[in-house]
Amino acid sequence: MKISKSSVITYDSMSLIVDGERFFPMMGEMHFSRYPNQYWEEELCKMKAGGIDIVSLYVIWIHHEEIKEEYDFTGDRDLRKFLETVKKCGLYCILRIGPWAHGEARNGGFPDWLLEDSRKEGYEVRCDDPKYLEHVRRFYSKTFEQAKGLFIKDDGPIIGIQIENEYGHCGGKNGEEGEQHMRTLKAMAQEIGFDTPIYTATGWGGAVTGGMIPVMGGYCEAPWDQRLTEIEPSGNYVFTKERNDHNIGSDHGLGAGITFDMDKFPFLTAELGGGLQVTKHRRPIASGTDTAAMTMVKLGSGANLLGYYMYHGGTNPKGKLTTLQETRATGYPNDLPAYSYDFNAPLREYGQMEDTYRQVRLIASFIHDFGSDLCDMPYTEQPGNPLKPTNFTDLRTSVRYRNEEVPTGYLFINNYQRRYKMEDHPGAELVAYDEKGKELTRFPKRDIKDGDFFFYPFNLKVSDTARLTIDATPVCILHNYDGEGHDGYIFYSDKEVKMADVTGDLNGNKIITITREEAISGTKTLIDGREYFIITDGNTVTDSDGSAVIYFDTRDNQKKVPTFRSFPEIGNTLNNFTLTKNAQCDGEFLESDSFAVYEGKELESKAKISFDRKDEENFALKVANIDKDSSEIFMEISYEGDTADLSMDGEIIADSFYTGQTWEVGLKRFIDKGDERLDTASFDMHIEPLYEDTKLYLQEYPEMDNGKALRLKELHLISQYRIKIY
Repeated sequence: MKISKSSVITYDSMSLIVDGERFFPMMGEMHFSRYPNQYWEEELCKMKAGGIDIVSLYVIWIHHEEIKEEYDFTGDRDLRKFLETVKKCGLYCILRIGPWAHGEARNGGFPDWLLEDSRKEGYEVRCDDPKYLEHVRRFYSKTFEQAKGLFIKDDGPIIGIQIENEYGHCGGKNGEEGEQHMRTLKAMAQEIGFDTPIYTATGWGGAVTGGMIPVMGGYCEAPWDQRLTEIEPSGNYVFTKERNDHNIGSDHGLGAGITFDMDKFPFLTAELGGGLQVTKHRRPIASGTDTAAMTMVKLGSGANLLGYYMYHGGTNPKGKLTTLQETRATGYPNDLPAYSYDFNAPLREYGQMEDTYRQVRLIASFIHDFGSDLCDMPYTEQPGNPLKPTNFTDLRTSVRYRNEEVPTGYLFINNYQRRYKMEDHPGAELVAYDEKGKELTRFPKRDIKDGDFFFYPFNLKVSDTARLTIDATPVCILHNYDGEGHDGYIFYSDKEVKMADVTGDLNGNKIITITREEAISGTKTLIDGREYFIITDGNTVTDSDGSAVIYFDTRDNQKKVPTFRSFPEIGNTLNNFTLTKNAQCDGEFLESDSFAVYEGKELESKAKISFDRKDEENFALKVANIDKDSSEIFMEISYEGDTADLSMDGEIIADSFYTGQTWEVGLKRFIDKGDERLDTASFDMHIEPLYEDTKLYLQEYPEMDNGKALRLKELHLISQYRIKIY
């Protein structure tokens, strides 16, 4: 949905509303001060291609005023440049201005001098103390100078402001005193000049919101949990009208209930875990499936904004006085890497487009084409749906539907619980019921196995005169795919589609079914004003100038022929690809073998990596034959130990807490020198051993040798290429 400076943005109890139309956006968090500014545009285009509409971001106080009254909004800290780039990429923004942010930053983002000053002067932070508010006003004013003229009313990208974070839950005041402080901060921001149609506040764990729109969250695990064992199954995989996640911020104390009236506000999320940031003592891994299943459950539970924290990982900037990460030494419950804020996010620390990126992109594709219609379909509790995540036996179901002359909606099924096995359900009855227990729709029986999650539409409008009920999951609509006004409706299923009931006339529209794997590998792309669905093992992105490119990866010493499939057919010969199989458009029901096939020129990476062992814990790494035509070089490091760091020219440039995953480091930020790229590069690596008596939680422990693990197992290089297709 296009939002302009004249747009009227409001909300009701169901959803956000833009110019009288319901609005279901996708939102993703990216911290500009944690990513090199020369690559912001490329990364924001990846976010947009992944389905993000709104970029949310913290302005982390200590990143900009580490030394009192010495402000830094330059380079990677240049908020104004970032906001301008957000606009250039066709995205919107919700600015999280704090003043306390948390974000795993030192002191929750507060500068050291502020805390020292409060102790010396005897005032309290995060309350209405005038001395504290004086400092906040100065920080807000400096932030406003960066944002001035970039609000939606100015035709800029900023449509919303978030005040504070987890206030009344992770610190701050509760009750009326807390509510008043939130109102004070909002009033101060408005007085300074912040002017947006949306003001939000985090609403979980007993946080107070000061009357602003509450935004919720949910993570698949809790790396901040102080326990060193497997924790209880997450409630975020259960369909429920309950919006609270008691695990968020549980390191600061057990979260309380909701402080606002849920009947007055829409169910919006700002912190669905796009991944998990590991801590020294607890290192769970969030997979793409973990995130996708949790997202679908929130969707089936009535959420009408899906917002991810983080959507894009990053690297902590280097401080002038200290490292800037959260540590126990600063009074916080967790130790984090000094630099890495990877988060296992959809877009990771170096812009890697991981499985989570593709799985979230698939959900976003559905939201963009069907979300506005879904907004006024409330969550409808289903008979027999279990409400406890420890119930691994009963099938979890939900319905969202609109009760009209022909009821239309979706049946959601989840049989996935992270780290726990769910009971299989052979020949399961799939029935959607209304709020009174009356049957709305019955789908064919299906075998549902542990790990399955999906949703089916019933009476879905697929033309002005036709409705469709199908046992397949909607992906997207290809509007005017043939240039003659006809649409293509794409669905996925890994089972035989047994039910595709069309009531009425499709009027030339197409029903296209593909597999879930193909859907995850696919994306809808706009080329020269036409919509295409492209399936590839690369990742398709549209640059800000409208150019469509595909990112392909090639491992060292391997060759690869880049290919993709498209529906409809794009053309005979593209920039770097040749048509090898025509698209087939005969009939109303099509499958993926109807797609056109394109083939490019062979790619070969000749980059090499080697290492010498200097001593037991230290290694010298050398990269040679670096390809100047590649868009990025990823160094894959397979090691075992507790932690590791990487240095270049005697300075630490990256660090890692061991999880069992391969550590990936993107090299272009270190080897690109202006318009030149180094041919070779040398690095030093240090591995801190992991001892068998170290107290921490890992999902899988390495093999111990004489009571410890310390191994550099393998090194590889991945060359990534951006190949233009139009």
